[in-house]
Amino acid sequence: MVTTRLYRDGTIEKEDFPVADISDHLLENGCTVWADFVSPSAQDLADIEEELGLHRLAVEDALHSFQRPKLDRYDTHLFLAAYAVKLDTTTGALDATEVKAFITPHALVTVHDADFDMAAVVERWTRDSDLAVHGVAYLLWGLLDHIVDGHFETVQQLDGEIESLEDALFDDQPRDKEVQKRSFELRKSLVRLRRVVLPMREVVNTVLRRDLDTIDPAMMPYFQDVYDHVLRATEWTESLRDLVTTILETNISIQGNRMNMIMKKVTSWAAIIAVPTAITGFFGQNLAFAGFGTGWGVWMSIGFIAAASVALYLGFKKWDWI
Repeated sequence: MVTTRLYRDGTIEKEDFPVADISDHLLENGCTVWADFVSPSAQDLADIEEELGLHRLAVEDALHSFQRPKLDRYDTHLFLAAYAVKLDTTTGALDATEVKAFITPHALVTVHDADFDMAAVVERWTRDSDLAVHGVAYLLWGLLDHIVDGHFETVQQLDGEIESLEDALFDDQPRDKEVQKRSFELRKSLVRLRRVVLPMREVVNTVLRRDLDTIDPAMMPYFQDVYDHVLRATEWTESLRDLVTTILETNISIQGNRMNMIMKKVTSWAAIIAVPTAITGFFGQNLAFAGFGTGWGVWMSIGFIAAASVALYLGFKKWDWI
């Protein structure tokens, strides 16, 4: 599926025209073209390669998945690879959708799967249509701003999930298994998010370089704002990774402390039980001793048992062992 749009002097003039007409429109003054390919075939990209004179290596990267986020420079154009992300708050898993773009002085060609919400990018372009006079820079800014805002929103969601994890960590009812499983899922998502967010600093920083003829200098403040969001998302991601590690370590420490408390209580009750056992064993000997074979001897042994048990119980209670 291919969507095309023609801007002339910042105004939409034509939509859904054939890809073969793109090169003709680019010859006209004040024209900017956007073409969007959803799950394109090799032939689709071959057609656009011929229309715009794209580099063969850039087209190959557009066909192959799992590219590292980057912005490659060629003689006549730039090639962008980035990822839009979304967090599943139920499972804690992170979904990443690859987005690629060819950037020429007068055309932006986007390539992505159906999972990417291109309608949200178009809505952003429409909302800031006053910037359309800046041509390709305006289109590229809208695309990057949408992707980076998605990164930032995902980091915020992860922060909220980690706060919930902290509450579960110190819950009155132990939830060790839930905390461990959730921590592991969130840590995986943070590692994956870091791989997506961290290279975006280099991508946007390259766009900010003044020697790129495809970027209108008037759009630089807007790209600087995107760069600021990238830095904040990167720093936040790093701090959340450290926080999840701390939660895992704290959970292990809490389990160890809880086990120590259980062992203290078990040991204390075992000591209390051992005293009556020792006394009844002594008085059960087949030897003559004070009170042997008499009623008062039985009561004496019972008194020893009661006194020793109460004394141990009160002592352990004072020491907080029971």
